[in-house]
Amino acid sequence: MLNLFFFNLNKTMATLNIDNLPDELLIQIEKLATQNNCSIKEKAIALLKNALIAQTMVTENSSSKSITEILEEIRNRREKLPSNIQWLDSTALIREDRDR
Repeated sequence: MLNLFFFNLNKTMATLNIDNLPDELLIQIEKLATQNNCSIKEKAIALLKNALIAQTMVTENSSSKSITEILEEIRNRREKLPSNIQWLDSTALIREDRDR
């Protein structure tokens, strides 16, 4: 069993008890803690924080637009541009930079 103690905003200690934690997982956490010169508790808290951040990012990204929707928006914006725009020749710009 892994016991973690946290302080919440009310300055009371919160406890997280994990029963039936696989031995391999605890060994991995111990190795990471040793490699990072920190306690098992500190490493477990860091791992939990990172997992929550990653999960939040996945959740936020999954609610965003699909690639096809983004590409369609890009095409629509390009079609709305005026047709008389004089675009600069990138080859000439590259040669100019190279000649400096």
